[in-house]
Amino acid sequence: MKNVNKNIRNTCIIVAHPDDETLWAGGTILKHPEWHWEIHTLCRASDQDRSNKFRRVLSIYGARGIMADLDDGPEQRPIPGFEIQQAVLKSVEHRCFDLVITHGPHGEYTRHRRHEEVSRTVCDLWLQGEIDAKVIWLFAYTDGDGKFLPGPEAGAHKKKKLPDAIWQEKYRIMTYVYGFSPESWEARVTPRTEAFWCFESRSRFKEWLEEEEITR
Repeated sequence: MKNVNKNIRNTCIIVAHPDDETLWAGGTILKHPEWHWEIHTLCRASDQDRSNKFRRVLSIYGARGIMADLDDGPEQRPIPGFEIQQAVLKSVEHRCFDLVITHGPHGEYTRHRRHEEVSRTVCDLWLQGEIDAKVIWLFAYTDGDGKFLPGPEAGAHKKKKLPDAIWQEKYRIMTYVYGFSPESWEARVTPRTEAFWCFESRSRFKEWLEEEEITR
Protein backbone atom coordinates (compact mmCIF):
# COMPACT_ATOMS: atom_id res chain seq x y z
CA MET A 1 0.00 0.00 0.00
CA LYS A 2 1.31 3.43 -0.90
CA ASN A 3 2.26 5.88 1.83
CA VAL A 4 -0.80 7.97 2.65
CA ASN A 5 0.50 9.46 5.90
CA LYS A 6 1.29 12.81 4.28
CA ASN A 7 -2.41 13.24 3.38
CA ILE A 8 -3.72 12.53 6.86
CA ARG A 9 -4.87 15.29 9.18
CA ASN A 10 -8.18 14.37 10.81
CA THR A 11 -8.10 10.95 12.44
CA CYS A 12 -10.74 9.09 14.44
CA ILE A 13 -10.19 5.94 16.50
CA ILE A 14 -13.38 4.03 17.38
CA VAL A 15 -12.90 1.28 19.97
CA ALA A 16 -14.91 -0.74 22.44
CA HIS A 17 -13.08 0.23 25.64
CA PRO A 18 -10.89 2.96 27.08
CA ASP A 19 -7.34 1.51 26.83
CA ASP A 20 -7.94 -0.25 23.47
CA GLU A 21 -6.76 2.88 21.67
CA THR A 22 -3.45 2.79 23.56
CA LEU A 23 -2.91 -0.96 23.64
CA TRP A 24 -3.31 -1.43 19.89
CA ALA A 25 -2.44 1.99 18.42
CA GLY A 26 -0.89 4.17 21.13
CA GLY A 27 2.48 4.28 19.40
CA THR A 28 0.87 5.52 16.20
CA ILE A 29 -0.88 8.28 18.13
CA LEU A 30 2.34 9.30 19.85
CA LYS A 31 4.33 9.25 16.59
CA HIS A 32 1.90 11.62 14.88
CA PRO A 33 1.13 14.60 17.15
CA GLU A 34 0.56 16.67 14.00
CA TRP A 35 -2.62 14.70 13.23
CA HIS A 36 -5.88 15.86 14.81
CA TRP A 37 -6.94 12.90 16.95
CA GLU A 38 -10.41 11.94 18.11
CA ILE A 39 -10.86 8.83 20.25
CA HIS A 40 -14.33 7.35 20.63
CA THR A 41 -14.89 4.52 23.11
CA LEU A 42 -18.29 2.82 23.13
CA CYS A 43 -18.26 1.37 26.66
CA ARG A 44 -17.60 2.45 30.26
CA ALA A 45 -18.85 6.07 30.30
CA SER A 46 -20.52 5.38 33.66
CA ASP A 47 -17.39 3.72 35.07
CA GLN A 48 -15.93 6.68 36.94
CA ASP A 49 -12.50 5.11 37.38
CA ARG A 50 -12.07 4.19 33.71
CA SER A 51 -13.59 7.42 32.43
CA ASN A 52 -11.29 9.54 34.61
CA LYS A 53 -8.27 7.60 33.38
CA PHE A 54 -9.47 7.98 29.79
CA ARG A 55 -9.65 11.76 30.20
CA ARG A 56 -6.07 11.79 31.51
CA VAL A 57 -4.94 9.79 28.49
CA LEU A 58 -6.73 12.18 26.13
CA SER A 59 -4.79 15.02 27.72
CA ILE A 60 -1.49 13.21 27.13
CA TYR A 61 -2.38 12.65 23.48
CA GLY A 62 -3.82 16.13 23.00
CA ALA A 63 -6.91 14.37 21.64
CA ARG A 64 -10.64 14.96 21.69
CA GLY A 65 -12.62 12.10 23.18
CA ILE A 66 -16.17 10.83 23.41
CA MET A 67 -17.45 7.97 25.56
CA ALA A 68 -20.63 5.93 25.19
CA ASP A 69 -22.02 3.42 27.67
CA LEU A 70 -22.96 0.21 25.88
CA ASP A 71 -23.32 -2.87 28.05
CA ASP A 72 -19.96 -4.43 28.89
CA GLY A 73 -20.92 -7.01 31.46
CA PRO A 74 -18.89 -10.20 31.91
CA GLU A 75 -21.60 -12.24 30.18
CA GLN A 76 -20.86 -10.39 26.91
CA ARG A 77 -24.43 -10.69 25.72
CA PRO A 78 -24.78 -9.68 22.05
CA ILE A 79 -25.82 -6.08 21.47
CA PRO A 80 -28.26 -5.43 18.60
CA GLY A 81 -26.42 -3.87 15.68
CA PHE A 82 -28.69 -0.82 15.55
CA GLU A 83 -27.73 0.10 19.13
CA ILE A 84 -24.04 0.09 18.27
CA GLN A 85 -24.75 2.03 15.08
CA GLN A 86 -26.62 4.68 17.04
CA ALA A 87 -23.74 5.01 19.51
CA VAL A 88 -21.22 5.40 16.68
CA LEU A 89 -23.28 7.78 14.57
CA LYS A 90 -24.07 9.99 17.55
CA SER A 91 -20.33 10.71 17.69
CA VAL A 92 -19.30 10.80 14.03
CA GLU A 93 -22.37 11.59 11.91
CA HIS A 94 -21.83 14.44 9.42
CA ARG A 95 -18.10 14.46 10.24
CA CYS A 96 -15.36 13.97 7.65
CA PHE A 97 -12.13 12.11 8.44
CA ASP A 98 -8.99 11.36 6.51
CA LEU A 99 -8.53 8.17 8.53
CA VAL A 100 -10.68 5.98 10.77
CA ILE A 101 -9.05 3.24 12.88
CA THR A 102 -10.99 0.45 14.59
CA HIS A 103 -10.89 -3.19 15.68
CA GLY A 104 -10.17 -6.05 13.29
CA PRO A 105 -13.05 -8.37 12.31
CA HIS A 106 -11.92 -11.13 14.67
CA GLY A 107 -10.95 -8.81 17.49
CA GLU A 108 -7.34 -8.84 18.62
CA TYR A 109 -7.52 -12.00 20.73
CA THR A 110 -9.78 -14.96 21.51
CA ARG A 111 -12.39 -13.79 22.18
CA HIS A 112 -14.05 -10.46 22.97
CA ARG A 113 -17.48 -10.04 21.45
CA ARG A 114 -17.49 -6.23 21.82
CA HIS A 115 -14.36 -5.86 19.70
CA GLU A 116 -15.92 -7.93 16.93
CA GLU A 117 -19.24 -6.07 17.11
CA VAL A 118 -17.57 -2.66 16.97
CA SER A 119 -15.42 -3.70 14.02
CA ARG A 120 -18.41 -5.04 12.08
CA THR A 121 -20.51 -1.95 12.80
CA VAL A 122 -17.85 0.63 11.96
CA CYS A 123 -16.88 -1.17 8.76
CA ASP A 124 -20.50 -1.56 7.66
CA LEU A 125 -21.17 2.14 8.28
CA TRP A 126 -18.09 3.01 6.23
CA LEU A 127 -19.17 0.71 3.41
CA GLN A 128 -22.61 2.35 3.43
CA GLY A 129 -21.12 5.84 3.35
CA GLU A 130 -22.53 6.68 6.78
CA ILE A 131 -18.96 7.19 8.03
CA ASP A 132 -17.10 9.62 5.80
CA ALA A 133 -13.45 8.53 5.78
CA LYS A 134 -10.90 8.41 2.96
CA VAL A 135 -9.01 5.52 4.55
CA ILE A 136 -9.81 2.88 7.15
CA TRP A 137 -7.29 0.88 9.19
CA LEU A 138 -8.22 -2.18 11.23
CA PHE A 139 -6.07 -3.50 14.07
CA ALA A 140 -4.22 -6.56 12.75
CA TYR A 141 -3.29 -8.81 15.68
CA THR A 142 -3.80 -12.48 16.49
CA ASP A 143 -3.31 -14.80 19.44
CA GLY A 144 -3.46 -18.02 17.39
CA ASP A 145 -6.83 -18.99 18.88
CA GLY A 146 -5.49 -18.40 22.37
CA LYS A 147 -2.19 -20.23 21.91
CA PHE A 148 -0.01 -17.16 22.60
CA LEU A 149 -0.19 -13.51 23.55
CA PRO A 150 -1.55 -11.28 20.76
CA GLY A 151 0.98 -10.10 18.21
CA PRO A 152 0.95 -8.64 14.71
CA GLU A 153 -0.68 -10.64 11.92
CA ALA A 154 2.00 -11.98 9.57
CA GLY A 155 0.29 -10.58 6.48
CA ALA A 156 -0.75 -7.21 7.91
CA HIS A 157 -0.65 -4.40 5.34
CA LYS A 158 1.15 -2.04 7.71
CA LYS A 159 3.57 -3.05 10.45
CA LYS A 160 5.81 -0.61 12.29
CA LYS A 161 8.17 -1.38 15.14
CA LEU A 162 7.98 1.46 17.63
CA PRO A 163 11.09 3.43 18.62
CA ASP A 164 12.09 2.59 22.18
CA ALA A 165 11.09 5.99 23.57
CA ILE A 166 7.64 5.76 21.95
CA TRP A 167 7.05 2.24 23.21
CA GLN A 168 8.18 3.18 26.72
CA GLU A 169 5.68 6.06 26.79
CA LYS A 170 2.94 3.78 25.49
CA TYR A 171 3.82 1.23 28.20
CA ARG A 172 3.83 4.00 30.81
CA ILE A 173 0.32 5.04 29.80
CA MET A 174 -0.91 1.45 30.10
CA THR A 175 0.71 0.82 33.48
CA TYR A 176 0.93 4.21 35.21
CA VAL A 177 -2.13 6.04 33.82
CA TYR A 178 -4.52 3.16 33.14
CA GLY A 179 -3.06 1.37 36.15
CA PHE A 180 -2.38 -2.14 34.84
CA SER A 181 0.31 -3.90 36.84
CA PRO A 182 3.50 -5.03 35.05
CA GLU A 183 2.34 -8.64 35.60
CA SER A 184 -1.06 -8.05 34.02
CA TRP A 185 -2.15 -9.46 30.67
CA GLU A 186 -2.43 -5.92 29.27
CA ALA A 187 1.10 -4.93 30.25
CA ARG A 188 2.60 -8.16 28.94
CA VAL A 189 0.75 -7.79 25.64
CA THR A 190 1.49 -4.11 24.95
CA PRO A 191 2.86 -4.48 21.39
CA ARG A 192 6.23 -3.08 20.38
CA THR A 193 5.14 -3.47 16.76
CA GLU A 194 1.79 -2.04 15.71
CA ALA A 195 -0.06 -3.62 12.81
CA PHE A 196 -3.06 -2.70 10.66
CA TRP A 197 -5.12 -3.86 7.73
CA CYS A 198 -5.38 -0.75 5.52
CA PHE A 199 -7.97 0.13 2.87
CA GLU A 200 -8.39 3.18 0.68
CA SER A 201 -11.37 1.89 -1.30
CA ARG A 202 -14.57 0.16 -0.33
CA SER A 203 -14.33 -2.19 -3.29
CA ARG A 204 -10.90 -3.42 -2.19
CA PHE A 205 -12.19 -3.92 1.34
CA LYS A 206 -15.08 -6.07 0.05
CA GLU A 207 -12.63 -8.14 -2.00
CA TRP A 208 -10.45 -8.65 1.09
CA LEU A 209 -13.43 -9.85 3.12
CA GLU A 210 -14.13 -12.45 0.45
CA GLU A 211 -10.48 -13.48 0.20
CA GLU A 212 -10.25 -13.92 3.95
CA GLU A 213 -13.67 -15.62 4.06
CA ILE A 214 -14.90 -13.12 6.64
CA THR A 215 -18.68 -13.17 7.00
CA ARG A 216 -20.66 -10.09 7.97
